[in-house]
Amino acid sequence: MSAPHPFRISSFRAYFIARLASTLAQMAMVIVIGWQVYDIARETMSIQGAAFQLGLIGIAQFVPLLLLSLVTGWAADRVDRRFIARASVALEMGCAGVLAWLTYTNAITLPALFTVAALLGVARAFASPALQALAPNLVPAAVLPTAIALSSLAWQSGSIVGPAMGGYLYAWADWGAYAASTGLFALAFLCLLFIKPIPRAKITGATNPWAQMVDGLHYVRRNRLVLGAISLDLFAVLLGGATAMLPIYARDILMVGAEGLGHLRAAPAVGAVAVGAWFAWRPLKTNVGGKMLAAVIGFGVATVVFGLAAPVLVPILGQSAVGSDFAPAVALSLAALVVVGATDMVSVYVRQSLIQLYTPDEMRGRVGAVSTLFVSGSNELGEARSGFLAAAVGPVVAVAGGGALAVLVTIFWDRLFPELRAARSFDPPETLEYPPLEEKLA
Repeated sequence: MSAPHPFRISSFRAYFIARLASTLAQMAMVIVIGWQVYDIARETMSIQGAAFQLGLIGIAQFVPLLLLSLVTGWAADRVDRRFIARASVALEMGCAGVLAWLTYTNAITLPALFTVAALLGVARAFASPALQALAPNLVPAAVLPTAIALSSLAWQSGSIVGPAMGGYLYAWADWGAYAASTGLFALAFLCLLFIKPIPRAKITGATNPWAQMVDGLHYVRRNRLVLGAISLDLFAVLLGGATAMLPIYARDILMVGAEGLGHLRAAPAVGAVAVGAWFAWRPLKTNVGGKMLAAVIGFGVATVVFGLAAPVLVPILGQSAVGSDFAPAVALSLAALVVVGATDMVSVYVRQSLIQLYTPDEMRGRVGAVSTLFVSGSNELGEARSGFLAAAVGPVVAVAGGGALAVLVTIFWDRLFPELRAARSFDPPETLEYPPLEEKLA
C-alpha cells in the first residue's frame, strides 16, 4: 500500500490548521509585546536601557523552558500528546485575552508584559515537545519529511502574516492584535479536538520517572548526528539571531515605525515559506547534511548584511536611505532578512527531519523537549544576548558581529561533527519501528 499525501489524512489536516492558527496568534503577540516593551521603556530610558529590557523579555520566556524541559518531555511520552497541546493552547489563549483587556483599559505595564511572557514560556515548554512528537504519529514514515515541510510551512506562513497583522492591528487599535490572537488560539484549540486518538508510546528501559526524564539527554548525547544538528542550531542562532533588535532597527535606525517593524519581522518568513513550499513539493533527498551546513553559513552572512545595511548606506546616501520600505537601506535590509529566513528554513527542515526519523517513538517526547530547550535557548537566549550586547556596544555591532560568529561556529561544527556532512539522505535506521500505515489513515 503506497503512502498517502499527509493532507489526505484528516488528523494531519486538523494538526496543520491548528499549527497555522496558533502561529499566527503567537507571532502577532510577539511583535506587539516587543514593541510595547520597547515603547514603554523608551519613555523613561535610553536606547541602551530599552534594549536591555528587550533582552530581559527573552530571559523571561526562556527560564520556564529551562526549568521544565525534562518534565515536559517526559509528559509528552507518558500523557496524551493531544491533551498537552490543547492545554497549552488554552493557556496561550488566556494570556492573549488578558493582554487585550489590559491594553484596552490602558493598564498595560512592563511587569504585566514580563509576567505574560513567562506564562507563554510555560505554554511553549509543554506544547513544543508534544507537537513535535505528535506529527510522526499522524503520518507514515515514508512521507514524514513532507509532513515536516508542511508543518514548517504552516509555521512560516503564520510567521509571515502574523507580524504584519500584529503591526497593522496595533496601528489601528493597540488592543486589536491581542484580541485577534485570542480568536486564533480558540480556532487552534477546536482543530486539536478533531485529531483522532493515537497509540500511546511504550516506554522501555528505566522505570524510575527521573531516570526516564534523563534518558532523553542520554539519547541525544549518544547520537552524534542528532547532537550535532541540535547544537549547531543552538550556537548559530544564539550568536547570530537578530530578532530582538528589530524594534530598535525599526524605530531608531531604519526609521520605519511600528508598521515597518511588522514588515521586518515578516521578511524572514517570506524566504522561509518559499523554501518550505518548495520542500513540500520537492522534498530534499541528497546531501542533506552538507546543505544544512551551507545554509547556516548563508544565515550568518545575511545577518551581517542586515546589520550593516543602514550604517553603511546612510553616510553615503543620507537620510533618504531610510524611512520607507523602498528606501535603499530598508530594501536591502528586507532582502537580507528574506535570505535569513530561507537559509534558516533549510536548517530547520533538515534538523527536524533527522531528529524525527532517527528517534524511536517512545523517545520522541523527551528528545523533542531537549530539542525545544536547545532551539528556544538559541532564540530566547539569543534575544537576551543581542539585547545585552546592544546595551553595551550598540545594536549594529551586536547584529553584525553575531552573524560573523555564526559563520565561524558553522565552520568549527563541520570539523567537530563529521556526521553532519556525512548525512546523505533522510533514510531512517532499519531498527526504528513505526506504527502500521493503516493506523494512521482516516
